Amino acid sequence: MIPDEHRRLAELEDRMWHFAALHRHVWRGLRRAGVRPDAVILDAGCGTAGFLRRLHGWWPQAHLRGVELSAFAVQLARERAPCPVDEGSVTSLPFGDATFDAITCIDVTYQLEAPVEAYREAARCLRPGGVLVVNEPAHPWLWSYHDERVGGRRRYTRQEMAATLRAAGLRPVWWTHWNCLALPLVWARRKLGPVPKGSDVQDHPGWITLPMRALTALERAWLAPGFRFLCGVSVLFVAVKEKRAA
Repeated sequence: MIPDEHRRLAELEDRMWHFAALHRHVWRGLRRAGVRPDAVILDAGCGTAGFLRRLHGWWPQAHLRGVELSAFAVQLARERAPCPVDEGSVTSLPFGDATFDAITCIDVTYQLEAPVEAYREAARCLRPGGVLVVNEPAHPWLWSYHDERVGGRRRYTRQEMAATLRAAGLRPVWWTHWNCLALPLVWARRKLGPVPKGSDVQDHPGWITLPMRALTALERAWLAPGFRFLCGVSVLFVAVKEKRAA
């Protein structure tokens, strides 16, 4: 991702409706898998630390750490994060085996040539029974200028994501698409509307922001008891590292 996108991300991810919904979905994934509020958690590919900031607010007793490849983003993250942030790649994590109770990886591997390498590294750094929560862009047919602006290489199908996690030695235990209700609007914007200079990470006027917040609130209510969406702009998976047999 280019520095301009990282700078825009740092400016907007604390208030933009998309990131508020995304971070809450990832947190719910951790909770759904039984991760403790005082767990040792890594955000792999933490960007400018938006999720780490929110997670610290929800779970102040958690032992948090971030890692990010971009030196520019690391600088921004260290100014904003409530925890240490290391410079490093998700395909070669600078941590020992079985270090973390949980790892999150949010909109990262769609930028990689070989995503399975990142998930193998996550599996290596997870303790037996540890949890990985990942979120990635969904549906290859939704590819647009936005993906190009943020350095994307792919959008995933649900089946591709599940297969990649299994190939890395992780067992998917739950999944859902989300940003489903807004999918027709996103498709129309990205396929039919004028192409902007940057990505869709930008300040939006109230007539867009308020309805989008309402739609994501309805989605959270649907997902809370464990229901799923079969389509959506993003796909989220919860996977575990199997415990070794005694």
